[in-house]
Amino acid sequence: MNIRLLSQPADMRRYGQWIAAHPQGTLWQSLERRAYLEALGKEVRIYAAEEAGNIIASALIAIDRTAFGLRTWEIPRGPVFGSKTHPETKNQKILEALLECIVTDAKRDRCLTLSLSPVAEMTSGIWPLRPSRRCVHCEATRILDLAQPEEAILAQMKPKGRYNIRIAEKHGVTVRQSDDIDAFYTLVQETAHRDGFTPLPKEKYHAFLHQLPGSFLLTASLPNPTPHSPFPTPTTIASLLGVQWNGTGIYYYGASAYAHRAAMAPYALQWAAIRHCRDSGCTQYDLLGVAPPDAPRNHPWQGITRFKEHFGGQLVTYPPEQQLVLRPVTAYALDLKRKILRFMHI
Repeated sequence: MNIRLLSQPADMRRYGQWIAAHPQGTLWQSLERRAYLEALGKEVRIYAAEEAGNIIASALIAIDRTAFGLRTWEIPRGPVFGSKTHPETKNQKILEALLECIVTDAKRDRCLTLSLSPVAEMTSGIWPLRPSRRCVHCEATRILDLAQPEEAILAQMKPKGRYNIRIAEKHGVTVRQSDDIDAFYTLVQETAHRDGFTPLPKEKYHAFLHQLPGSFLLTASLPNPTPHSPFPTPTTIASLLGVQWNGTGIYYYGASAYAHRAAMAPYALQWAAIRHCRDSGCTQYDLLGVAPPDAPRNHPWQGITRFKEHFGGQLVTYPPEQQLVLRPVTAYALDLKRKILRFMHI
């Protein structure tokens, strides 16, 4: 077995084929995601364990710079490992060897923490992995089967979902594809203020749409006003930013105007995105993130969970994010500094 950092075009072609074919392969470990991250100025590394010229395990790593010249490494929805042709003990040895190579290089790179959010359960008898306090990659999602007629997709939704789609139609909400990130970002800022989260910088949404292959932006608008219209002017009232990868459509970002909430535009957007992905050949649609079944009421994703449940689909769960702290003293000091700064701003 050989473990190395991939760099050559031929290596990347083999890697792309490996990720697309593996059951654990996702957008977050793909070459398309790599292109997006590099467009944002991030360093991306791809490690692979190989046997007889074939990839048998891999990890795409996104590297961020932090204070004092330190780094943080992240393996989003990875590592990718496991083969039905190998016994479990061999799969575990392959994973351990891959992690050992990654950790060695991470330490040389002055890495503070290594974060992992695998698709499948993984353990390490060598490295002291512990639960991460981040809430970046979801522990559960809902996935719709698009390999069925539209009538069947609608039928498996909750009655409230179908009802709200009809309400949007009644109000005359129309959905179209767009590339207007400025309008999208205006809605994102309003939604962030309303729901209490910090939006990404606008350039990240722009890079998502223009640098991530398969991405799309949908906007929902009201028609020109009529004497009986409850809304005074035509306007874009909601937007959805999504992506298609390897036969899966993914709902990634959404935003809406509170003043027009009665028009139920987010429901029209989701239905349009589902149909768009199905018409493009996708066989499933990932609503990307709900609170896990045993989550407390104050889980940060409880609100969006209720919205997504209306569209039905199968609940899929993932192992919780894990973290390996490579510089414990420094990590503790930086964490303490952040807590003090938050306290001073209360």
